[in-house]
Amino acid sequence: MNNKTTISILFIFWATVTVGQTKSAWGLKTVSDKKTFLNMVKIDSTLEMVELKTLVPDLVYDLRYAGKNNFTGQRLYPKNTQKTYMRLLPAKALAMVANELRQRGFAIKVWDAYRPYHVTVRFWNLIHDERYVAKPSNGSGHNRGISIDLSLVDAMTGKEIAMPTGFDNFSDTAHHGSTTPAAAKIRNRDMLRATMEKFGFNSLQTEWWHYSWPNPGKYEVLDLGFKQLEAIREQ
Repeated sequence: MNNKTTISILFIFWATVTVGQTKSAWGLKTVSDKKTFLNMVKIDSTLEMVELKTLVPDLVYDLRYAGKNNFTGQRLYPKNTQKTYMRLLPAKALAMVANELRQRGFAIKVWDAYRPYHVTVRFWNLIHDERYVAKPSNGSGHNRGISIDLSLVDAMTGKEIAMPTGFDNFSDTAHHGSTTPAAAKIRNRDMLRATMEKFGFNSLQTEWWHYSWPNPGKYEVLDLGFKQLEAIREQ
């Protein structure tokens, strides 16, 4: 591929993304229509959003924001949301994580992965604290389809494995490196971290359950609804 061809491809990609973006009230450009998203994926297939159970059928979903059992006490996703998504590369990496953990007798429980941008705005309006939620002017890894909140369950019984805290616990005990939890909980936390990092994920120091794929700048902030993503997947 010569330089002229490369420049042409990059210009087409830039034009496609720019035209299809919507600027939020916070000044952040987001992608919220199906056509723009599909054009982006056509240019770069790694931008595809993958429903996680298509690659990891034994995932356990406990999508907390589809109900009220979360730190906001409010339902933030549609009531019947039963699927979640990540971009192609982190989804494939998660499948490798799951395979290794499966050999140790564990399965992955997912609390959250893709989060539409408008939900992040709702988070901010409720909490207004960057320690716990992303500021809408920046967006989050969840909005980009590259972050996941997860834990482990026993593959045979489905019982959740002991971890330092529950989900969305914002105490110091939830931090990686905290020595407050019992030794078994620390071992489980560290095993999960070592496995996730082995396959390319980055941990978040303050939340043992949160992991992100690197290079967030590659991924546009999405505000596609779950029904839109399901329609795209069925095409």
